Amino acid sequence: MLQEFNNLMDYIETHLTEKISGKDISKIVGLSDYHFKRMFSYMAGMSLNEYIKNRRLSVANVELINGAKVTDIAYKYGYQSIEGFSRAFREWSGFLPSEVTKNKIQKSFPKFSFFIDIRGGVSMEFKIEKKEKFNIAGVSKRVPIQFEGENNAILQLAQSITEQQRKEMHQLADLYPHQVLNVSYDFDDGFLEEKGFLTHMIGFATTKENPFDDLEQISIEESLWAIFPNQGPFPATLQETTAKIYSEWLPSSDYEVADIPGISFTNHNDTSENVYSEIWMPVKKKVSDKLG
Repeated sequence: MLQEFNNLMDYIETHLTEKISGKDISKIVGLSDYHFKRMFSYMAGMSLNEYIKNRRLSVANVELINGAKVTDIAYKYGYQSIEGFSRAFREWSGFLPSEVTKNKIQKSFPKFSFFIDIRGGVSMEFKIEKKEKFNIAGVSKRVPIQFEGENNAILQLAQSITEQQRKEMHQLADLYPHQVLNVSYDFDDGFLEEKGFLTHMIGFATTKENPFDDLEQISIEESLWAIFPNQGPFPATLQETTAKIYSEWLPSSDYEVADIPGISFTNHNDTSENVYSEIWMPVKKKVSDKLG
């Protein structure tokens, strides 16, 4: 997988003046655009879009020093106006393009390379489990994307569940863990910059079809799941475990993410400093390029 990541970095370098599509990304790294971008953000500490923007501005900086015209550079790197380019360039470097041209000021942002960094010595507990197709019946809502802290929109969704809906969900629940699951899917494009919305469902796993008008249902296809138990302060431990899954476990594992909504659940029976959660990541075995 690291080789594919580095191949993408090379591809970006040779296509900085062009639009880089999700289809191009998926073809090179062998993952869906969504899953790769999420993994990249955890590994790199920034979104892929931010990385590409920084590389474009860094190369533009060199060209300005070498005498290129601001107008030419603005349009070359995809900006619709000189004002838009100047604003982005100043936010990135602290200087206007004209100041860089005049005073030869240079700020660089090097190309990324990915390699395995062995550190920490902390093992992650997980198990791989096959689950047959099942349904989740519950309530859902479009909520703002938020990576850290408790999401107030999700709390409001939970508080909006009526006693009748709660009773109906319990009637349907016939699968582990026999308690509330959190499912997130349909992310907006800007999710890695914490922009836009996603659909969040709160519900129970069931083999039954939902007959209730006040509940929704989604189907989860048969899949392998990597299941990560974690325990500690909520929600920090859950969020830190998610970050480690994408940045440390996934790149070094024999699995890649399947295109199915991820699931988690949390037991709130203990204090907020000692909460048990599980993260369920849908996975599939990596296919070696050397086969055949």
